[in-house]
Amino acid sequence: MKPRDLHTPGQCQVANDVISLVGDKWSVLVVSTLGKGRMRFSEIKRAVEGISQKMLTTTLRGLERDGYLTRTVFPTVPPRVDYELTALGFELLEPVSALGQWAITNHARVIEARRAYDGKTD
Repeated sequence: MKPRDLHTPGQCQVANDVISLVGDKWSVLVVSTLGKGRMRFSEIKRAVEGISQKMLTTTLRGLERDGYLTRTVFPTVPPRVDYELTALGFELLEPVSALGQWAITNHARVIEARRAYDGKTD
């Protein structure tokens, strides 16, 4: 596919359909966290600072629905539930990690651009 083909309305809709979930803050953090391996709900909640139980549940359901992770329930009392990335989830981890690294590397440049912009608008 040629790069300009990504700008057709159909291609934009396809990209938006996928990016709308994986591009949100919590999904990126959950996928990055699960890149370390299988985890239980409580482990993910502790690892993803600031996420509420409800938001984590919603995020995990969305990621499972789209095929990025699997949810395994073990018949114990209380039930044990493990989450882990699928092959598709691990493929997503690569660009997510690259974007995260890019953000860390360029944070100072972004802050400087914001300051310059805010100085012009005063």
